[in-house]
Amino acid sequence: MESVIDQAFAAALYTEGDAGLDTGASLLAAAPRADAELVRRGEEFVRRAWERGWLPADVVRLVRRDLDEHAAGLAAGLIAAEVRRYQELPARWRSQLDELPAAPPPGRPDRFSYASALLALYRLLLALPAIEPVGPPPGAAREALTRPPAAGEPRMLTRIRALLAKAEATGYPEEAEALTTKAQELMARHSIDEALLAARTHGDRTPGACRIGVDAPYETAKAILLDAVASANRCRAVWNSDLGFTTVVGFEADLEAVELLHTSLLVQGTAAMTRAEAGQRAGGRKRTKTFRQSFLMAYAQRLGSRLADGTARATAEAENAAAEAEGDTAADTALLPVLAARDLAVTETAERMFPRTTTTRVRGATDLDGWTHGTRAADRARMGGESRGIRG
Repeated sequence: MESVIDQAFAAALYTEGDAGLDTGASLLAAAPRADAELVRRGEEFVRRAWERGWLPADVVRLVRRDLDEHAAGLAAGLIAAEVRRYQELPARWRSQLDELPAAPPPGRPDRFSYASALLALYRLLLALPAIEPVGPPPGAAREALTRPPAAGEPRMLTRIRALLAKAEATGYPEEAEALTTKAQELMARHSIDEALLAARTHGDRTPGACRIGVDAPYETAKAILLDAVASANRCRAVWNSDLGFTTVVGFEADLEAVELLHTSLLVQGTAAMTRAEAGQRAGGRKRTKTFRQSFLMAYAQRLGSRLADGTARATAEAENAAAEAEGDTAADTALLPVLAARDLAVTETAERMFPRTTTTRVRGATDLDGWTHGTRAADRARMGGESRGIRG
């Protein structure tokens, strides 16, 4: 004889439409003894998501987008419970778990609504497609889960975060420019040092990958901005518009740089867009979607150009410094071949992960004022001292 949960799942998860959800929720609402098994089944669905390549942040982001914040909290509760099974977790997982939303209490606001929300969540989890894995799953061999950080990396990242936080908080464009430029210079230096160290010690570190959410609205412009930042930091970026994220492939130090810098530039760009739009409204113009879209497109395009210029300059300066360091170990390894080898490794890894990619025609900007203000904002946030990259 079928259990209440099996009956509810048959009605709600394997048929389309809201009627099935209502039927399943009614069955579960009348069976409080099934609550523990209902949650256990949800943890199994979460575990299947890991097997398909999903990470905690990926799951919560998609649930929030396709359902709502309440469902995201339910998913976070299932994730937190499921990962308690593992003694070791990948480093990136630990940081994502710390940022999960709070799980709502069970049975709220009433048993029917609670069961209905869980069933809608389970229906979504069951439909998750397999995606490219970007790291080991929980429960993998311990050596696969952890990678020792490079010497001085935590302190370096702390300094970079502090500089970017100040750039986001200041109301003075010139100060934001100086702070962001300094942060990127630190990123570039750290990346080049990592490359030379690995070359001298014949380190066996290989490229990895991470996923970064690209949320609506104006996701095309945001994806272009992320691609520009990834390219400047010797990474490849592949955008999945259907699932709302970009996968960035690169070496670990460069992935850290991309995550930090992209987040900061998006915050700075959004703030600059809001200020520019306020000026437009003060002049009698109503807020328009085309203004914002054109602003962010120009912001992304202009930053991409400036990042590329800074890349070439920083690489040339580092090469000259290494060549002039007589007797220094850095002079024993020519920088450009080292960077070229890393570029090739990143490209090969990206092509293995994504053997079939497509290009998309981007709709052009249609608002001249938005484009002009976006270009100016990118100039104020311009970078200096970037590392060379390969555009994804």
